[in-house]
Amino acid sequence: MADVFSGILGQPKVRDFLRSVVERDAIGQSYLFAGPAGSNKTLAAYALAQAVICENKGCGSCDACKRIAKRTHPDVRYLEPEGAGGYLIEQIRDLISDVSMAPIQAQRKVYIIDRVDLLGVQAANAFLKTLEEPPEHVVLILLGRTQASVLPTIVSRCQVVPFRHIPHTEAVGIVCQNTGASPLQAAVAIQASNGSISKGIEFVRSSERFAFRQRVLQILESLELADDLDILEYAAELLNRAQAPLDLVRKSQEEELAASAEFMAQAAIRQVEARNKRALSAKSMEYLLQTMAIMRSWLRDVLMVASGRPELVINEDAQEGIVHTAARTTPPQLVRALSYIDKTCEAFRYNVSPETGMDVLLYQVRKELYGPRSASTDAI
Repeated sequence: MADVFSGILGQPKVRDFLRSVVERDAIGQSYLFAGPAGSNKTLAAYALAQAVICENKGCGSCDACKRIAKRTHPDVRYLEPEGAGGYLIEQIRDLISDVSMAPIQAQRKVYIIDRVDLLGVQAANAFLKTLEEPPEHVVLILLGRTQASVLPTIVSRCQVVPFRHIPHTEAVGIVCQNTGASPLQAAVAIQASNGSISKGIEFVRSSERFAFRQRVLQILESLELADDLDILEYAAELLNRAQAPLDLVRKSQEEELAASAEFMAQAAIRQVEARNKRALSAKSMEYLLQTMAIMRSWLRDVLMVASGRPELVINEDAQEGIVHTAARTTPPQLVRALSYIDKTCEAFRYNVSPETGMDVLLYQVRKELYGPRSASTDAI
């Protein structure tokens, strides 16, 4: 059966369950999709949103389905934590207020709430009544890493849908099957997409993303001879290249809004503009974290070679540079360099300036791999 659920790769039980509830007109109002990163929870949530909003139960080809797939439908809202430690109470209050409003275009509204394992007690308590008794026109889809990590008061009010961990070799096979990519290309794409199969497929299909990855690896290999000015230039280039696809996202949003504006009230237009801004910010973060993932993958491979496990290298097309770097550093240094990647990702999530974060990261990685550079060395 080719439908909106066909794209939920690696999760056959989830596909069957969602198809069943749609076919039986038994879609509930509160779900918890629980599973590890990369298990296609978000993709499944948007597929269910298509089935909820679409007049044909998720045909995949109507205007509503296409707009949901492109993340531009005004009645499907995605939320993620905006605070340093998780969701802000203001976010939840805004959500509760928005839930009470009528849909803008469809008959129903869908809220996809990511990382509910980061929903603190205060925010959760504010959300409980809405979760327990949402308006009839609302469907809430919560996403969490594990059921145990979500507050029991939240879990008890949802229908839990478990997502399994997809082994790496199986994930590579799925990407190859759906794109015609080689195992090497698929493995590289999955690594660059933080383990996500669906984003890995998008990556494989984008020659621009592969070219960007190649440039990231070239810059990492060049750090050994880079002076401080080079570092600043490299950081600026990485950020510019990482954010380049946002122009296409922004243009698509403007076209979508222009097509619908004449049928919408000013308040609805402002609401859509605010959501588009949030979506653009989320996409910007996605590309930034993808850059971090590419860097992490390369450093991991250098660590594998330095540790005597070259057979575990994933970026085989960069083998020469990986071996060269491994010969000039040690596993403890590489572990510290990898920790800087994780710290920088957290800093970005806490709204640290990407420019500052990237500058500091490249300096730290260079220092760990090749030692500190003296002012006299930089002047040569």
